[in-house]
Amino acid sequence: MFLSIIIPVYNEQETILEVLDKINLLNFPSCIRQIEIIIVDDASTDNTEKILNEYSSVFPHSIHRHPINMGKGAAVRTGFSKASGDVFLIQDADLELTPDDIPSLIIEMDRLGVEFVNGSRYMSGISRPLSSYKRYLANRFFTFMTSILINVKLTDMACGYKLIHRNLVDKLNLRENRFGFEAEMIIKALRVKRNNVAEVPVNYFPRNDGGGKKLKNTDGLKILWTLIHYGLFRAK
Repeated sequence: MFLSIIIPVYNEQETILEVLDKINLLNFPSCIRQIEIIIVDDASTDNTEKILNEYSSVFPHSIHRHPINMGKGAAVRTGFSKASGDVFLIQDADLELTPDDIPSLIIEMDRLGVEFVNGSRYMSGISRPLSSYKRYLANRFFTFMTSILINVKLTDMACGYKLIHRNLVDKLNLRENRFGFEAEMIIKALRVKRNNVAEVPVNYFPRNDGGGKKLKNTDGLKILWTLIHYGLFRAK
């Protein structure tokens, strides 16, 4: 596999270097023959851009910057369009999800022969710090709705870790610019082929609003509409 790691970034000056350092230290499975890192800066207003430019001499990566903030979904699509790999991994820049879990996602994709591996923060066997119960309930509700609409049992629709083959991405016609893109991606992927998607447990270190959490309560309504739009109305 040629792995393209897509990192959407918005105001993550405190964590982006640690994310890159962790990726640099990984031992990738033998099925990975080549790796590239593509960072999409979604118009950060802090020192993220400067930090990334300085770090490029230490660990090579390509940087693409949006002139205005367009949202995580738009940043991921930009990353896809710039990628040369045949498999794409979405890696958040905030360290809620640790790069240490990347090898297990790749191993399961290779072992199961699927084109989409979805990380799950709520499968058994994972220890995690306590986090917002309201956010947990909202995610469980959205995951339940997705499972009903697609008739596939999911455990974590909204997890940021998505490992997906280029061949599948090309079939999805992704449109959502903000947090609803994760719901759109998994619904459309399951519409293509149900048994082409697997879930793998991943570690989770949640931030709160004061720690830089960017998902707001109003985003929940947008995610709900995304589920209805692509799940119930079957929008393309």
